Amino acid sequence: MGVVYHSHYIDYFEAARTEGLRHHGIVYKNLEEKGIMMPVIDLAVQYKRPALYDDLLDIKVIVPTPPRYKTKIEYEVRRAEEDPILVTGHVTLCFVNMETRRPVMAPEEYMALFQ
Repeated sequence: MGVVYHSHYIDYFEAARTEGLRHHGIVYKNLEEKGIMMPVIDLAVQYKRPALYDDLLDIKVIVPTPPRYKTKIEYEVRRAEEDPILVTGHVTLCFVNMETRRPVMAPEEYMALFQ
């Protein structure tokens, strides 16, 4: 159909989140090596306009409040260097101890990034 398939935006959100954290010195793999995982506990996507096949997209990652046991991350998707927002969304992730499978406070380096 020439448009981005709806579920691909969730992959784009994850890639933008991972690279955004990496840009600020937090590598997700290192969190897992410390025994902390971040499962998604809530997800929503709002489709406003379609992205088209082969569009270059900019994805803005927004962390509206400092994390504690969980963190909400919001997204805005636009065509590169264009203004109209195509898609918005958010995910909420929980910090979980991989051994106990129980929520834990966000690691200090993660919290410090958003102070």
